[in-house]
Amino acid sequence: MIPKLNPELALDASIVAFSKALVAAGFNGDIETSYGSRLAVATDNSVYQALPQAVLLPKSTDDLVILTSLAQTSSFSHIKFSPRGGGTGTNGQALTEHVVVDLSRHMRNILEINVEQRWVRVQAGVIKDQLNAFLKPYGFFFAPDLSTSNRATIGGMINTDASGQGSLVYGKTSDHVLALKTVLIDGNILNTHKMATFEAEHRAQMPNSIGRIYQQVLDSCRTFRPQILQKFPRLNRFLTGYDLEHVFNDDLTEFDLSRIITGSEGSLGFVSEAKLNITPIAKYKCLVNVKYDSFESALRNAPFLVAAEATSVETVDSKVLNLARADIIWHQVKDLITDVPGIEMQGLNMVEYNSEQQSEIEQKIAALTARLDGAIADKTDGIIGYQLTYDNTAIGNIYAMRKKAVGLLGNAKGRQKPIPFTEDTAVPPENLADFIMEFRALLDSHGLQYGMFGHVDAGVLHVRPALDLCDPQQEQLLRTISDQVVALTAKYGGLMWGEHGKGYRSEYGPAFFGDELFNELRKIKAAFDPRNRVNPGKICTPFNSADSLVSVDGVKRAYFDRQIPVAVKDSFDSSLNCNGNGLCFNYEENSPMCPSSKVTKDRRHSPKGRAGLMREWLRLTELQGLDVLAQEQQLLSKSAGINGLWQRIKNTLAKRQGEEDFSHEVMDAMEGCLACKACAGQCPIKVDVPSFRARFLQLYHSRYLRPAKDYIVGNIERTAPLLAKAPKLVNFVLKRSITAAVLKKTVGYVDTPQLSVPTLAQQIGEQYRFDLVSLQQLPTELKARTVLLVQDPFTSFYEAELVADALNLLQKLGFNPVLLPFLPNGKPQHVKGFLREFAKTAATAAQFLNQLQQLGLPMLGLDASLVLVYRDEYNKALADKRGDFNVQLLHEWLVQQSLPKVSKTAEFALLAHCTEKTALPATEKAWQQIFSSTGLSLKPVSVGCCGMAGTYGHEAQNLDNSKALFDISWRAPVEQYGTGQILVTGFSCRSQVKRLVGDKPKHPLQALLAAL
Repeated sequence: MIPKLNPELALDASIVAFSKALVAAGFNGDIETSYGSRLAVATDNSVYQALPQAVLLPKSTDDLVILTSLAQTSSFSHIKFSPRGGGTGTNGQALTEHVVVDLSRHMRNILEINVEQRWVRVQAGVIKDQLNAFLKPYGFFFAPDLSTSNRATIGGMINTDASGQGSLVYGKTSDHVLALKTVLIDGNILNTHKMATFEAEHRAQMPNSIGRIYQQVLDSCRTFRPQILQKFPRLNRFLTGYDLEHVFNDDLTEFDLSRIITGSEGSLGFVSEAKLNITPIAKYKCLVNVKYDSFESALRNAPFLVAAEATSVETVDSKVLNLARADIIWHQVKDLITDVPGIEMQGLNMVEYNSEQQSEIEQKIAALTARLDGAIADKTDGIIGYQLTYDNTAIGNIYAMRKKAVGLLGNAKGRQKPIPFTEDTAVPPENLADFIMEFRALLDSHGLQYGMFGHVDAGVLHVRPALDLCDPQQEQLLRTISDQVVALTAKYGGLMWGEHGKGYRSEYGPAFFGDELFNELRKIKAAFDPRNRVNPGKICTPFNSADSLVSVDGVKRAYFDRQIPVAVKDSFDSSLNCNGNGLCFNYEENSPMCPSSKVTKDRRHSPKGRAGLMREWLRLTELQGLDVLAQEQQLLSKSAGINGLWQRIKNTLAKRQGEEDFSHEVMDAMEGCLACKACAGQCPIKVDVPSFRARFLQLYHSRYLRPAKDYIVGNIERTAPLLAKAPKLVNFVLKRSITAAVLKKTVGYVDTPQLSVPTLAQQIGEQYRFDLVSLQQLPTELKARTVLLVQDPFTSFYEAELVADALNLLQKLGFNPVLLPFLPNGKPQHVKGFLREFAKTAATAAQFLNQLQQLGLPMLGLDASLVLVYRDEYNKALADKRGDFNVQLLHEWLVQQSLPKVSKTAEFALLAHCTEKTALPATEKAWQQIFSSTGLSLKPVSVGCCGMAGTYGHEAQNLDNSKALFDISWRAPVEQYGTGQILVTGFSCRSQVKRLVGDKPKHPLQALLAAL
């Protein structure tokens, strides 16, 4: 039995008092002090980990003013804070042991747009892609294009002065900031924008912190301008921390204090709003994918491509390409990056052209391709081929692959993972190839593997050496390589932090700036934050302060991970391998990735959050002496017994009386998971939450009693056939309001689905009866046309007409369908963590299906969520005992058949099941091919999760979230096309539409049947 887990990290009394005082002062945001909430923001996309004391999530600038003003009172003047956005930083910029102020959950409002003057005003928590989706109908976009654009916030972009693809043309975030609203640590609001220098001098006379700030920045940037211009290298991606150079224009007549704040990594105040300029979307776009025989050839060819007037030149090496081939993203790009026969592609340059004039872009492309054709013919420059695309969707898919490179590298095999700490070096582009060759030699000298990708047009390349930081010697190697790379970038006229900021690398700042200029940074810090209370230790400390900078040697996540036994880490590798890249925070409403994260905006309820909670749970159980793997084996081999039951009763009573146990926090996060497995397909690291969730549930309930609803769900495959013997009676009882009230109150179950009337047996009779002996004796001609239909509990007992229609369709197509007897699949048991029972169910089903496999007949299933269990969960539960049986989904088999043309035409919209299209990315295309071959039209519609996900939507605790998820991405297309025109592949999805709209849509096979 698992122990009770109480981390000995009690909150400081002043933090508790501060939280209470915030509420009393009118703070409207969220205040989170639970261990799980703090743990969710203890990591970012770096190698570091720091547990904060609390997490504050303001809803407005007013909340920030309340927070900072209260922090000035004598009782709380020692508390320190760190602003946080999307948590995508690669150097720990937002990590702190103090108080996190997270602006990403609530401050997501786009406040104002002025198309004529080409600007938009937003709150700091607005996500970059969210902003561009808003701007697109107006014909504009916010230009800086970073790889984390679907989860990075504008506030985070400002604080890191983010840039990304196309920066030679579009510049960095600071080039697009028109004005900022920043709340200072003393509660004052600082509004900054470009102004005449004399106006700034006037503001410097104000008798408060704002005046002090203007005066200090004027003094530092004007007095030391010669030294600044001499010291700072002429780089497109140059990032100082505080941009001393661009505060003034060339003749010092204009002054812009916003330039100091952009790139300050949250160390000067809390940016709450920003006014940004916006860029017209180019009418014409072309992407040229140039292929090379080596990565060095790709690098050395980049200056030529830049000289060819490209908008941007991005590159990836063969390691990233090969990892992409194994990811869901590859099916979208494989036709755009085809292999060159007989030559291995070792590098790829993605060259983009944008233009307002078609003739201009055509001329540029013609000139470039002529040069490329010549190089291929002459076998020069290492160019082995190229492909062009003018299609915006295709271009977007290529860049999605490139943007996923950060995560893909984290999915490299073995314990040594490519990690960020030297990943944004910047050197003059003409020095890049030589620099990288020496960089590679440096890494080779340490015997390390690595992956590379980046912005070769700007001289920035992301290099991630593969290290296992759980090995103390390799952790020391991180320091050694960091020091060596700092020296190497200096040799080539660059610096180590060209794009992703300093963070824990702030210790290198003094050496780069020199004492004189670094002291000016410290004076500016002192003017904004004299007591070092805002993101302390980052960039610099206040002048005359004795406080220290953070260090590359700071506490890393690996320090905690190495406390978990290797065998446990290997067994739970799905949670341990999460590298924090945060793709699961994807804001896109129509993305299937992690619906619970979308609807709650709570970092705990994401794959990253759940993986982090699981890691800490495993660590704490080890510290308390529990062998988790042995406990699992014991639970798989036998039930807990009567003695165990009595202990679980006592533990559950203690829980209800307020017992503290970190396991409850983990359980809360796991219960919010829809078990849709979108994470397993969409996450580049393949973090599979439902798999480790099921294992956690089994372990958790070895200590605490299960709720009644778990037994109802876990046994649905056994009870449904019994209930179906009297469906009218069962439905009559379930329809009674008193029954619904009792189920909701006692079990926590709502909107119980109705059994099919007439039943499947009544609808089909003996027509498709299964007889093993008869199947074994089929004549050759009939056997070639025979298919076996595998039943699942949802369609067979709650949607029997679909099974009947499937059999009818197969028969009309000239096949001999046979309905297999219903046999439990086990998915409901797995979802609820009945893993002992699931293993038995899986073994029984596998034995039967392997027997049928010997017949050589296709076995087809209708519901993806059940069929995919045979391929994934069965492999894990049964291992080499699974056998080689293969159950296909209907469309996987049907797309390979020759189908007849239909006489009438019709157009349909396809809304595919999220589990299905993430595990089987070719699903929508296959259905399109099937319909097209018969003369019907089918248009896939991009939707996320419908909110049902098996029984999730029927649990009262999830009802509000279930409905909200439907509203996020399903309601609009359902209302647009109508239930008569949409086709829906998932049983759960069809049920949700019926529940919330009133009419049940059809499965694609039913539309085919009607057309025939």
